[in-house]
Amino acid sequence: MAMILESAAFENGGNIPIPYTPVGEDLSPPLEWSGVPEGAESLVLIVEDRDAPFDEQVHWLLYNIPADAEGLAEAVAKIELPQGTEIGLNDWGLQEYGGPCPTDGEHRYVIRLLALDTVLHGLHQPHVAEIEMLMEDHVLATATLVGRCGKQPLS
Repeated sequence: MAMILESAAFENGGNIPIPYTPVGEDLSPPLEWSGVPEGAESLVLIVEDRDAPFDEQVHWLLYNIPADAEGLAEAVAKIELPQGTEIGLNDWGLQEYGGPCPTDGEHRYVIRLLALDTVLHGLHQPHVAEIEMLMEDHVLATATLVGRCGKQPLS
């Protein structure tokens, strides 16, 4: 069975609602997943803007999510994350979710969930490049969810 990643807030390829952006409440969206392969030891969640002007921009980075976790609640707080989950740095140097707010046109925000055959040790507030380097050759499965967001006026 393939790994599946979904959100009750928006459909794959659909628009990300305003509450999940800085124009709204900047809440992290609810996420559910299934089909984590046997042998998985941990999960990694990466939220990226694939259409950022200079490079992909990381909006949220979670790692060492327990393999038996089935999702994340809307607006999940650090203390509500599944036990053992660690938070990496987004591209603003923060250990938190930063919602989409493109300054030009419509952007694609890709949420990737990766099942690993290991737990990532020895990290301290890593950036996505560190995570990607360490998880190389350890990815058992990947699921993606794409949301779209256009330029929005800041209130």
